[in-house]
Amino acid sequence: MEELVLKMSGITKAYHGVKALDDVQLQVRRGEVHALMGENGAGKSTLMKIVTGLVKPDQGTIRFEGREVRIDSPQAAMHLGIAMIHQELNPVPEMTVAENIFLGREPVRGVFVEKRKLHKDTAELLERFEFRASPGDKVAGLSVAQKQMLEIIKAVSCNAKLIIMDEPTSALSDGEVRQLFRTMNELRGQGVPIIYISHRMEEIFSMSDRVTVLRDGQYIGSEDTKALDSDRLISMMVGRPLDTIYPKEKVAPGEVVFEVKGATRKPAFDNVSFQVRQGEIVGIAGLMGAGRSETMRAVFGIDRLDKGEIRIDGRIVKHRHPSEAIRNGLAMVTEDRKEFGLVLSRSIRENMMLASLPLGGGNPFLSSSKEEEAVDELTERLRIKMNDSRQAVQTLSGGNQQKVVLAKWLLVKPKVLILDEPTRGIDVGAKAEIYRLISRLAKEGMAIVMISSELPEVIGMSDRILVMGNGAIQAEFEGGQVTQEMILTSALGGKPGV
Repeated sequence: MEELVLKMSGITKAYHGVKALDDVQLQVRRGEVHALMGENGAGKSTLMKIVTGLVKPDQGTIRFEGREVRIDSPQAAMHLGIAMIHQELNPVPEMTVAENIFLGREPVRGVFVEKRKLHKDTAELLERFEFRASPGDKVAGLSVAQKQMLEIIKAVSCNAKLIIMDEPTSALSDGEVRQLFRTMNELRGQGVPIIYISHRMEEIFSMSDRVTVLRDGQYIGSEDTKALDSDRLISMMVGRPLDTIYPKEKVAPGEVVFEVKGATRKPAFDNVSFQVRQGEIVGIAGLMGAGRSETMRAVFGIDRLDKGEIRIDGRIVKHRHPSEAIRNGLAMVTEDRKEFGLVLSRSIRENMMLASLPLGGGNPFLSSSKEEEAVDELTERLRIKMNDSRQAVQTLSGGNQQKVVLAKWLLVKPKVLILDEPTRGIDVGAKAEIYRLISRLAKEGMAIVMISSELPEVIGMSDRILVMGNGAIQAEFEGGQVTQEMILTSALGGKPGV
């Protein structure tokens, strides 16, 4: 059998004279997990759009299973056996789980769908993936993680000859990630290759066999994963070594700025208490469902507390709405920037001014020289890569979109900044820039709470770490004196070292 399932050579694509891809190559072997790496804007998405028939290359050839092919539509890609799990989920919410999985290929008898067979086949797939939903459940009622798993199940059910996974674990719990990795290993054993796109280094080194790196639309190289280390891979991606990924500066903490006592909203969390000092970064770690985000949402006024006390600068405050939290000096970068952090169709400037509305900042959709001056200052400070602040925020890379969300909150000059998964779905170069910004804000005296599922990030950036599990704080550690194993043990209810 042909060892190479996919061979792309000399792929070039330009938009308005600017080359998104320039003489790029990619070779994927049968039965391998092939990581495709590069910063946002490196050309990964354009290359995958060409593989899946969404974009036509200007130059280059594609060979699939040994023969030259033209993939000029998504239908052509599907016919070849190419399936893609997109980072931006696109299920049909008003259809059922079964109808989504088998959309366009439902079992039929004559002109009628065989619903009994449809539900039977779906039930078998759901059982295989330990998916907690029924074939007849509406997709609209599923969580983001469940929708992500649904897309994975759909791709696997197509008996695809090549599967592309774009950030497939971004919304999955640890248990769901393990299930995904088991499925990937099954596919690898069956000879099905996987192109795997992820910004999570630990996933790349634990799951991939080979890595191809793109930078600025050009092919940098391909290596066996076992021949690489993180420093070498980062250097290939950004064109320079990153001296330190986590540039945390030691800051002597000041007075207590932010205090939560006995915060409760059952069943999500119960009796949560903690303090954050001026200039301190407090990391919150824990498994999916531990109550981390739920606690901060209630503290910020998105959800109601059953009981509990919040103090800012020693003064008791009540937040029945986020606008009250903002007035009291609290800001929150939510975990899903596209759903809750940005108005994608609006401009960069308009998005940056949104949080100022509750403070009487006026209408962000109207121009003001003062507002433009503040926006220009922050875009320069945060090094947001853009053509103009009037361009739609949806045209920016993930890392630059995240910077716009941060800028939106910095404009209200908060005393306390809550960051929920601040680097989710952004590349390593953008991560380093955001870490530098967080460290600088702490040095300037801001109190910061950082929720993150990436343990190296929590350990590398936090002065103190709170570990949550089952809706309660299970342990507290000093930054620099804790390991990933200690955090995981605490999150699962055990005692580190026991």
